[in-house]
Amino acid sequence: MAEPTAPDRLRPPDGLWRRRVASFGHAFRGVGSALRSEVHLRFHAFATAVVIGLGFYYGISRLEWALVAISVACVWSAELMNTAIEALTDLASPEYHVLAGKAKDVAAGAVLLAAIGALVVGALVFGPRIFGH
Repeated sequence: MAEPTAPDRLRPPDGLWRRRVASFGHAFRGVGSALRSEVHLRFHAFATAVVIGLGFYYGISRLEWALVAISVACVWSAELMNTAIEALTDLASPEYHVLAGKAKDVAAGAVLLAAIGALVVGALVFGPRIFGH
């Protein structure tokens, strides 16, 4: 068999792009599922909308947008990971177990720390604008 030509060698295997696009669909479905089932995530969605609105209203700088975006992404990521850990823990340990409780508590702690960090960023970015300092 002849050696593939340069463009063929660079071409991804058949179906790779389809699988990549499908993986985005799975990820969006996961976020949607979590939004429908998790009250805390709906609260984070509301808070995200408020923060974005405040950012436009006050005309925050690019750096401030970056800090806000990173904060929002951290909180959402922590909450989604917490949701996944809770679901897997419930699957693996339907009955109460000390380690299952610890896993859930630690995952919830990660969300708490991310939310506190986001609150600090929000206070630093929006506090002076809201309170006039």
